[in-house]
Amino acid sequence: MSRPEMEARGWDELDVLIITGDAYVDHPSFGAAMIGRVLESDGLRVGIIAQPDWTKIESIQGMGAPQLFCGVTAGNLDSMLSNYTAARHKRKDDVYSAGGAPGKRPNHAAVVYSQMCQRAFPGVPVVLGGMEASMRRVAHYDYWEDKLRPSIMADAKADILVYGMGELASREIVRRLEAGNKNLGGIPGTALLLGAKATAAADFSECIILPSWEEMRQDKKHLMRLTKVVEAQQTPYCGKRLVQMHGNRAVLMEPPAFPLDGKDLDALYELPFERACHPSYTEPVPGFATIKDSIIVSRGCAGGCTFCGLGFHQGKFLSSRTVDSVLKEVEKLTESETFRGTVSDLGGPTANLFGCENGHVDACKKCHRPSCLWPTICPHFKIEEEKGLEMLRGSRQVPGVKHVFVQSGIRMDVALRTPEYLSELVQNHVSGHMKVAPEHMDPEVLRRMRKPVGDFPAFMKRFFEESAAAGKEQYLVPYFISSFPGCTEKEMGAVEEFLKKEKWNLQQVQDFIPLPMTGSAAMYVTGLDINSEQPIPVVRNAGDRERQKRMLRPNTDPRARGRQLDTVE
Repeated sequence: MSRPEMEARGWDELDVLIITGDAYVDHPSFGAAMIGRVLESDGLRVGIIAQPDWTKIESIQGMGAPQLFCGVTAGNLDSMLSNYTAARHKRKDDVYSAGGAPGKRPNHAAVVYSQMCQRAFPGVPVVLGGMEASMRRVAHYDYWEDKLRPSIMADAKADILVYGMGELASREIVRRLEAGNKNLGGIPGTALLLGAKATAAADFSECIILPSWEEMRQDKKHLMRLTKVVEAQQTPYCGKRLVQMHGNRAVLMEPPAFPLDGKDLDALYELPFERACHPSYTEPVPGFATIKDSIIVSRGCAGGCTFCGLGFHQGKFLSSRTVDSVLKEVEKLTESETFRGTVSDLGGPTANLFGCENGHVDACKKCHRPSCLWPTICPHFKIEEEKGLEMLRGSRQVPGVKHVFVQSGIRMDVALRTPEYLSELVQNHVSGHMKVAPEHMDPEVLRRMRKPVGDFPAFMKRFFEESAAAGKEQYLVPYFISSFPGCTEKEMGAVEEFLKKEKWNLQQVQDFIPLPMTGSAAMYVTGLDINSEQPIPVVRNAGDRERQKRMLRPNTDPRARGRQLDTVE
């Protein structure tokens, strides 16, 4: 992170400089750390500058110009989401900063850092990546500014954008640049902003042409078509190249990279991460404290929920580590001086999809369906119970381990189809409170979310039965979203009635945020149902949103379960 640290390693220059909006935490759940370790394992000299002062160009020049490229990421979250609440108020803390200090990253951090790199290191290629880049790679809606914005490439002017999990693309970029090849076209999981001459000369006959930036500015309803097309082409097997014109320049987006699986995925998580914050920090990073004793076991999410960006970033095709690799990491975790016997999470985007498969048969490789689990679980989706059981049971047997919990979200519809796994999970891997996300109780709102109807009551019943069988008093902590597109106070009443019936005090509720490029953002902007494209009511003003939250007010019945209502931002 500094010139003295370079000199201590005998380096006089860097090959790659990574700039991130998060504090530097050397843990595989932090994207900058993962890419840094991957490139280091390939023999490259990598420097990381975390949360530079964006008002001073000198803040990124201390280690000199890198020989290959500057990598830029806003961090684990979109910088606007990090900086502002659902009510568009500035946040009072930032969990990805040391001490939780706010204000360490600028708005639209990926754009700001990219422009800084171009000024600081003229001629050095700039590679844009991370969640912010992924979710803003085409024209999109920015909720906090309440307006449509062009592709992030139009503002950042980076040489290439890497979307999704960027290990393969990063390695290919390095390979080309080391060979003196400045042509970065055709790399899966990337996007380029072509110049006017290159755009005029390009053959887009095999591409899908998206609504242009100019068309979207004239009619915001084009956002619905754009979102559905991008989502349908989010497959490495049969996805087509996408083109979106911005004036006389084209954003050219390649199909996604193929997911890493099994041994290839194992190799990433077995890299020599310190699993610690950089020693220069004098205060803890709150976001690291919650996951420092957790282990990532899988990637990707097949759910396709319209409020979530995981399908656009990690992809809908699942990949899982081998059980042996996971248990090896558990053993390594027990060697840490700070480990106290509890593995806080064996998880990923969806914990109980570990070992499940999609993309493994020909039908999957021809499919453009955005969800493998909605409206019903696809018959080609392979539900795997045994691998998850082997992992859970094996982790409890590792010497030095007292408890192993699963804190990541689970799919209740899949859990109900794997009764032995569900029993194992509830009886042995719940910390007393299990977080679940029914999201809503109204069937039409759930349909717009692409969430199943009716699973939550059935899951509740099984949860309390299994808890009783284990002789444990355990609680569910449900998570609901208010003010979702198509949800008025009438639809919110379904959640209110459910909570009254169950005598439940909510611990938390999410005030809906339309994240860039998601289906829910398209519905919010256009006022159209994503399935039927018919008009739906959309709650926009603060007063109506607040009324929906109040409907989930704390239940004053002394027998009520759970804790008091807390708005999650």
